[in-house]
Amino acid sequence: MTEHTETVPRLALLTTRFARVMPGRWLALMLLALHAAVVFEGDAALSRAFLLAHYGLFLLWQPLVRSEARIEPRLALPVFAMAALLVLVDSPWVMALWLAILAGLVGAVATSQNEGRQRLAYLLALAYLLCLLLAWVLPQSLGDASLPDALQAAVRYGLPLLPLAILFLPAGRQRGTSSTLDFIFGLMLSLLIMVVALGAFAVVAVARVSYAWALVQTLLGMATLLLALSLLWNPRAGFGGLGQITSRYLLSVGLPFEGWAQRLATLAERERDPESFVRDALSDLHELTWIRGGRWQAARGEGTFGEPAGHAVVHAFHGLTLTWQSPRPLTPALALHVRLLSQLLGYFYAAKVREQTLREQAYSQAIHDTGARLTHDVKNILQSMKTLLAAADTSTPEDGERLLALMKRQLPQLASRLSQTVDKLKQPAEMDAAYLSAHAWWTALKTRYEHDDVLFFADSLDDTPLPQDLFDSVVDNLLTNALRKRQVEPDVAVEVRLALQPLVSLTVSDSGAPAPEHVARNLFLSPVASDFGLGVGLYQAARQAARSGFRLELADNQAGRVTFRLQATDSSPNP
Repeated sequence: MTEHTETVPRLALLTTRFARVMPGRWLALMLLALHAAVVFEGDAALSRAFLLAHYGLFLLWQPLVRSEARIEPRLALPVFAMAALLVLVDSPWVMALWLAILAGLVGAVATSQNEGRQRLAYLLALAYLLCLLLAWVLPQSLGDASLPDALQAAVRYGLPLLPLAILFLPAGRQRGTSSTLDFIFGLMLSLLIMVVALGAFAVVAVARVSYAWALVQTLLGMATLLLALSLLWNPRAGFGGLGQITSRYLLSVGLPFEGWAQRLATLAERERDPESFVRDALSDLHELTWIRGGRWQAARGEGTFGEPAGHAVVHAFHGLTLTWQSPRPLTPALALHVRLLSQLLGYFYAAKVREQTLREQAYSQAIHDTGARLTHDVKNILQSMKTLLAAADTSTPEDGERLLALMKRQLPQLASRLSQTVDKLKQPAEMDAAYLSAHAWWTALKTRYEHDDVLFFADSLDDTPLPQDLFDSVVDNLLTNALRKRQVEPDVAVEVRLALQPLVSLTVSDSGAPAPEHVARNLFLSPVASDFGLGVGLYQAARQAARSGFRLELADNQAGRVTFRLQATDSSPNP
């Protein structure tokens, strides 16, 4: 038990030390072990031992899986199968295949390096693998064992200088992740090397020429083919070439993507409901021959389209889950295309959901605004009725005629105001547009508040039209708030001033306590906390004033001098 507990820390320490070794060191040792196993003739057991060491060093160097990652058993099986193939099968063609794969992987790593010394190390390794394949392994696989002595000596003793140069190169920063590897470049390089090997074999078998001449012919043919492909990939003759055609194919994959996106945008402008938009958009995918059908699921609904199939791919974006069903497994290009379609549809769906939410909020806000305005109008009418009742309670038999005259003046006005409030529920826009002459409005205002000890001051009045609903709402809110201060400070003086020149202006002032700073700061920007109402009276009045071409502001907020002003924003607020 004690030996086991001591072994675990030693293995962990050994693993940590191995992880600190630069990848270039493992690469150099891997190539040297490969050289000893392939080039130097000796005992078969010794060659297999060097091959096994080479493969172990390859696992320490390989850039595909991070050293600290845990490998699943299903991924470890190909690793052991390749090791068994290299060690147990003594065939030049197996070694040629392994060298082509290794060269492609080294080339892919070389393209991802940013530092010059690291890139040089991998280029030297790539040169070593190509020389070993073309100058040693391929001649043996073709049965041409009689290589020139100079070539044998150069390969046997000169070629190891490349791994030794890699081993003694200054170490740079360790490459952090394998996600930057260019796997397409590595695959193409491996296939190109295999084509060169098979081409040399075909030329030797058909033309019965020497391996050197067959290799020259193959390399010249490959160079000509690559030159022609490069010209066709990006030509200068006025057309896009194979590169543009390939990119267009990978983006469309049999579907006119631009046409479908345009139809999707048109449908988004026409259809307002998010779920109906998704249903109509998916029904328009009949041109996707490689998609048989599927289903969609969202927060407020779900549905199906097309026909069921055996293979399914699921994507979820912005609350929309899409299941695509196809008769056969999708290729990587088609899978990427399906993900792009799902993401685009999810973005449009999210936009429709936000649009619907904004419509609902605007509708709720409109209801709230109308209800708040009418509530304050009713509160002001109720306050006037309470004033009349208080006057009736405190009157004496001698005041009967005066009280009757007061009732005759006030009750018709209260009835008219209550009728206007009810009419706002039916036609709010028309009520907002109603105007009354300044002289008539000012006379009615003084009549409503003649028993509240309010001082009224006005310049010369004429028939200048005033927005009746706006001025009634603002002055009732301001006077109600000012008169309420008398419950705490009985001696508060309240005055109202109306001026028509140079701009229409209505001012309500009182000598009470000022509004708190946090209340004054947000008084006209948002609802504020109120102990007597909803806290939205002045907020709604300010919004109503802005719609009518006026501005409501707190002109002065000092102890003994609190002033609110309703003023036109231009010189012609009249209709």
